[in-house]
Amino acid sequence: MLGSSMDVPAAISRNQGPGAALDQGHGSSSPLTDQFKKISDTEKPLVLETAASAMDELIRLMRINEPLWIKSPADGGFVLHRDSYEKIFPRANHFTNSTARVEASKDSEIVTMNAMHLVEMILNSDKWIDLFPSIVTKAKTIQVLEPGMLASRSGTVQLMYEQMHILSPLVPPREFFFIRHCQQIELGVWLIVDFSYDCSKEKTSPSRSWKLPSGCMIQNMPNGYSKVTWVEHVEVDDKTQTHRLYRDLICSNIAYGAARWVVTLKRMCERYTYFMDDIAPTGIGGLVLNLPEGKRSIMKLSHRMVKNFCGMLSMTGKLDFPQLNEVNNSGVRVSVRKSSEPGQPCGMIVSAATSLWLPLPPHHVFSFFREEKTRVQWDVLSSGNPVHEIARIASGAHPGNCVSVIRPYIPTENNMLMLQETCTDTMGSLVVYAPMDIPAINIAMNGEDSSEVPILPSGFIISGDGRPETGTIDASTSANAVRSGGSLLTVAFQILVSSPSSLKQLNVESVATVNTLISSTVQRIKASLNCSGLD
Repeated sequence: MLGSSMDVPAAISRNQGPGAALDQGHGSSSPLTDQFKKISDTEKPLVLETAASAMDELIRLMRINEPLWIKSPADGGFVLHRDSYEKIFPRANHFTNSTARVEASKDSEIVTMNAMHLVEMILNSDKWIDLFPSIVTKAKTIQVLEPGMLASRSGTVQLMYEQMHILSPLVPPREFFFIRHCQQIELGVWLIVDFSYDCSKEKTSPSRSWKLPSGCMIQNMPNGYSKVTWVEHVEVDDKTQTHRLYRDLICSNIAYGAARWVVTLKRMCERYTYFMDDIAPTGIGGLVLNLPEGKRSIMKLSHRMVKNFCGMLSMTGKLDFPQLNEVNNSGVRVSVRKSSEPGQPCGMIVSAATSLWLPLPPHHVFSFFREEKTRVQWDVLSSGNPVHEIARIASGAHPGNCVSVIRPYIPTENNMLMLQETCTDTMGSLVVYAPMDIPAINIAMNGEDSSEVPILPSGFIISGDGRPETGTIDASTSANAVRSGGSLLTVAFQILVSSPSSLKQLNVESVATVNTLISSTVQRIKASLNCSGLD
């Protein structure tokens, strides 16, 4: 799929292009969750009492602004006033290390989903990942302590696990074991509070993150909309682990802050609205999806592709290849895994990803990647040939939010298309794509179940760098001009390097090839964006 011109070793299958990862989450067990015990009957009363107390705290955090919260002039959200908070809610810090710090923020958005539907999705760990695929890469409901009322879910208490990630291999994921408690506090208003709970079998928990009472208030509004107010309040001990590229983004409450949650939720609810409507997608090059079932099946397939891609980027199961670092210390992270799950190609998959800074605004970088005409400048699958979008399904009001079917014009390979999803919001953008043969994509276009169609995506994650905008003087006009920060770009490829019948020791040459592929792609991107002089 990479094409013979790439001089790829024979071990790499030409039937699977660069692509993505394990479908991490979906309630599946992991070795980590097996290390933790469930809550016993003797512990349960204390947990329920703590849940009620956390709920009371969150109600006050939701309903009081000053003096608890200070409005941020940068983005209009709120940051916590530590002294005021500690007077009202005195508690000892969970981490005593000098590297520990606290992140706390509050924000709200109007979303296109009714409150009860939203509550149901948040209480379901599988749907929790579906709502936040670019934040939550794994989730599991470990134990239901109280099922709550059937009609309203009020009173639900459950022990959960989640892994959160900001989609760069340079940043380790955050893991939480926490209690989630839902309460309908008045007609049409729900509150869902999360707080960390130490359920480790050992004396010490390995987690470097601790969630103080956090969560969301969901208020029913007319026309099926909801107002969602989000509070995110955590202690973290990760300053020593934070890569310099991401330090500003993480330490400024942007990476995991409340605004990221509500903005992502708003975009995903909008995507769901577009998924449910019966408007026919745009047929561009003769490929027309007439049936709503076909459109929805393509969108489901694309959503699975995006989730898989995001899940891969924490680079779990990473193997170190010191010989690569000695030859070229390029900052490329390589991971190898054996894949045998439905919906993925079977065999050994090599993943490679890297992140870099670009002195350009994020929307500029996003436009470069989603523009059909500039694709030949970076896409190895196109082999220097133009590509043509032959179908487009809108997934939001912004033209950059869409699912596309793309035909690469490669004379010797006429049986291959690409499925691509692009999406953008105020917190960042992504472009994820995967090569697919025509029979596979026809399954989805005909409205059939595509859940086991193998898909292996590649892509890009784009976000701001977290640096504040700075005012500068324009000498020609003597006027104040605002210079926005740059962008952080993550580039990730994956390649199937062997079939199940030939699982031998990984060919180091294959790993080196993936490393070279991603490094050369980065150089092409920099050259195309006039950023070649950067380190």
